[in-house]
This record gives sequence, C-alpha cells and structure tokens, in this order.
Amino acid sequence: MFDLDKWQEIYSTIQKNKLRTFLTGFSVAWGIFMLIILLGSGYGLENGVRKEFEGDAANTLWVNQGVTSVAHKGYKPGRFIQFTNADYNATKTMEDVEHISGRFTIWENNTLSYKNEYGAFDIFCSHPGYGVVENLTPVKGRFLNDVDVDEFRKVTAIGKLVDEALFKGEYPIGKYIQVAGIPFKVIGVFDDPGGDRDLSRIYIPISTAQMVFNRGNRLGTMSMTIGDASVARSEEMVKQIREELAQRHHFDPEDQRAIFIWNNVENYTKFMNLFANIRLFIWVIGIGTIIAGIVGVSNIMMIVVKERTKEIGIRKSMGATPRSIVSLILQESILITAFAGYIGLVGGVGLLELFSKFVPASGYFANPEVNINVALGATTILILAGALAGFVPARKASAVKPVVALRDE
Repeated sequence: MFDLDKWQEIYSTIQKNKLRTFLTGFSVAWGIFMLIILLGSGYGLENGVRKEFEGDAANTLWVNQGVTSVAHKGYKPGRFIQFTNADYNATKTMEDVEHISGRFTIWENNTLSYKNEYGAFDIFCSHPGYGVVENLTPVKGRFLNDVDVDEFRKVTAIGKLVDEALFKGEYPIGKYIQVAGIPFKVIGVFDDPGGDRDLSRIYIPISTAQMVFNRGNRLGTMSMTIGDASVARSEEMVKQIREELAQRHHFDPEDQRAIFIWNNVENYTKFMNLFANIRLFIWVIGIGTIIAGIVGVSNIMMIVVKERTKEIGIRKSMGATPRSIVSLILQESILITAFAGYIGLVGGVGLLELFSKFVPASGYFANPEVNINVALGATTILILAGALAGFVPARKASAVKPVVALRDE
C-alpha cells in the first residue's frame, strides 16, 4: 500500500493521460456533488416545513366554530355554532387529551398602555394549556396557570415585542399595564418560535376576560395537544369530538361546515412521510449518478490494462506476483475515485454553506444542510465502489500470461 515505487508509477501514468484522468474524475466528482446538493436541498425543504410547524406543537387538534349547512332534527341550516365552557369541560376529559385551552380574542378595543407608552396589540384570552399548544417559552416570569383562571385574576403574560414597546428596557414583572382601560399585572414575558406576529400578543385568563368583557360562558376556538397519539388515534378523536359537539349543539355530525377541526398530527405526519420519500428518491438519483461515474472509472481502468498489457507481461516474467499487479491497478482506481469524490463532497458542502449564509430562509425552504455522517458514509461508499471498479480490470491484468503479453502489439 505504501510502496513508493508504485505511487510514483501511478503518478507517472496519470501525468501521461491528464485529460482522460480528468474526465474520469470529473464524472465521479459530479456524481457526489449532485448527491450532496440534492440531499441538502431536500433537508432545506424539510427544515422549512419544520420551521412552519414550530409556531405550534406538532401534536395538536384545533376545533373552530362554523355555521350549519344542513337541517337537522327540526333545526334549520345557517345556525352559528357557539362553543361554551361546557364544551371545554367535556372535551377536557377525553382520553389522550394532554393540554387543552379555549380561546377568544378581543378585537374591539385592543389598546395597551404603560405610563406614557401606548400600542395596539392582539389580546388573547385563554386557559394555561394554550402556552403548550403554541410552544410559548417564558423568558421572564411565567405563563398563566390554573390558579389565575380559578380566581379570576387580572394578570397577563406578554410577548417580547409588547415588552420592548411598552417598557423600553424596564423590568416588566409585577408592573401594571392598561388593557382596554383595565389594569392587568404583568406576570411573564414569552418568546415564540412561530415568529414576530405571535410576539405582539398578550394572554389573559379566559375566566377573567369572560367576566370583564361580558362574554358570559362563551368561547371561540378550542385547541389541545394529544401526547403521543398516532395518526389513527387522532382521527378517532376528531370523529369523537365532532359527534359529541353535534349532540350538544344539535347539528348533523356529517355537516363539515358546522365545525372545522384541524388535525395537525395528520398533516405533520403527511409532510414528514413526503420528505422521507423525497430523500429516498434523491438517494436513488444520486447513487445512480455515482454509479455512472464508477462505471466510467472501470472502463478507463480496462483501457489502462489493455494499453499496459506488454508492460504487465514483462513484470510477470521478472517475477511480479498477481497480487502486486492487482494492488497496482486497484490503487490507481481508488486514488482517482477517492480524490474526485472528495473534491465533489467539498464542493457540494461548500455551495450549501454559501447558500445558507447569503440567502435568507423564506417560505418552506431554510438552511439547506447535509448530515456529516451521511457525507462521510457517501464518501466511504464511493471509495469502496472505486475499489470494486478497479477489481475486474485488476483481475484481468493479473491473469495475463507473460508469453501472450509480450506478443501483444
């Protein structure tokens, strides 16, 4: 393996056939380069979709009010379905419901103020479980809890942008802000991976909001996390929720317009399965491209053996063993594929890094990247393939009889 004479001979052979060696290596480098770019692009799409899902927990169900579209048991179509606390309490007891929250929003007077600072922000009224549903992360203080709801406390958790706009660097915890003219004590500041829009919100206990803003026992949306429930189980829960709400509110369970249920578990799983299939497709295309390059290497090595038939015959007549002939051809094949593969790998990874650095994430595409283990694994496979590409020509070379070889023209 470390025979200096062999490496010098390989170098000499490559020097004599620069164009042929370059084109052979280029086909291999292009194959690994395209594999890395395709894999990186696939991961970029997957990262973008995951980022879109970061705003909410992936294992959520969202139940929204609607308007009936068909008559049912004497009730005419066109009725608005209004959720109440009773719906929340009944849904809360369902099996596999982990965290749940009712929610409604104050739109009519959403002005917040602190001292001489004012701003219009979204006022969300919810249960404590909404913090888990929305993936909210407290950075100061805490989020709402059950005691806040049970005792009708006038407290609020505010987003980072609300904190910056109203408090201007002043520590907000324990201070009072005016929410639609009513004082609420700030108990926490939260961050949200969903983006700046979510950080322009404040959350107040839903029980307090129902009392202060004359909402009675009415709710808007209901949302919940369902732990590790499978897609099949989530679909069962959707059916169960629809049937129970249909019974309480007297609408046809088959009326899809009466209520709308968004199954985030199902949608997230569909996206992840889609990207698994995309990755499989990319591997098939990438490996096919690499195989084409390896076949090129094998063909070139066959030509090399043909050209050096007489030389090989002289070597064998002077006592060279078949093993030394095989190792010579194999080393040249592995050198070409390994070096070209490394160039393609570095080029692909470098291009992805430049793209990530200078092109901002947008929509459903973000941070194209390649797992280092995948890259190393692809390189290892390439080296093995290079050895395999040179093995057949090497075996043919080792089988040459000196007498026949010396007659070769």
